[in-house]
Amino acid sequence: MRGIRVLGVALLLGAALSACGKKGSDALTIGFSQVGSESGWRAAETRMAKTAAEQRGVTLKISDAQQKQENQIKAIRSFIAQGVDGIFLAPVVSTGWDQVLGEARDAKIPVILLDRAIETSDPDLVFSAVRSDTVLEGKVAGDWLIKEVAGKPCNVVELQGTVGSSPAINRRKGFVDTLGTAPNLKIVRTQSADFTRSKAKEVMESFIKAEPAGSICAVYAHNDDMMIGAIQAIKEAGLKPGKDVLTISIDGVPDIFKAMEDGEANATVELTPDMAGPALDLLVDYKKNGTQPPKLVQTKSTLFLPDTAAQEYQKRKDIY
Repeated sequence: MRGIRVLGVALLLGAALSACGKKGSDALTIGFSQVGSESGWRAAETRMAKTAAEQRGVTLKISDAQQKQENQIKAIRSFIAQGVDGIFLAPVVSTGWDQVLGEARDAKIPVILLDRAIETSDPDLVFSAVRSDTVLEGKVAGDWLIKEVAGKPCNVVELQGTVGSSPAINRRKGFVDTLGTAPNLKIVRTQSADFTRSKAKEVMESFIKAEPAGSICAVYAHNDDMMIGAIQAIKEAGLKPGKDVLTISIDGVPDIFKAMEDGEANATVELTPDMAGPALDLLVDYKKNGTQPPKLVQTKSTLFLPDTAAQEYQKRKDIY
């Protein structure tokens, strides 16, 4: 009887150890190659990714690329060497990824794109993508401006995002194509400001100096952070942003809602920073149940105006 009891205890202990081992093996480790922290939106995406991973019991390893593709490629290769369960990539530019993504596929590590697209000769290199329709964002911005000026002549200046990035390419396309239907609207200046406030302030200052006094009717920025920089330049030039110069930008960060509340900005198109949450759900479901995800999970693009700016600012200030 004593032998049976000992055997029973041993079996129970073995089962418990086996269960603990299984639990450990079920925990996922994800590598996230992030563009950087060039904007409030980008920083919010990183924070929300960390929170989403903690909520799901996932280990998230984040590598900040400081807006350099070569750093992202190094990070992806490092994640492959570590044998992670999946890789999230927010690509700094849209081209030049096939080689390293092929290496990830050879290692049987799925790659999910966050908030940006890439150009690839083999779509199967990408497991899935979570992003907005960035062409639509530009179109929404253009539609708002057309309606706002109501047929009056309007010279527009444009602050583009990072050259070669999919948001810069697509947000410009959506906006330019839309303005093409309104002959009263003309883009007179366009230049990249790398999605940053400081660069946008410099570029906007050059636009104001280059154009006849008072001739700029509106500024379109590919993100809100650049618009905040542009607003500062407009004020320093003795003009009133939101009145003398109309503003329309993209992201929906707290500072742009504060600017709208203060009468210094007119409109923004929201881009949610919660990209990692849906991506984690796709990957966890695939790892646990073998569920093949859709190639694209598309987030909404919503236009916000000053009438709701105060409440939207309060909602977002603790997230960003």
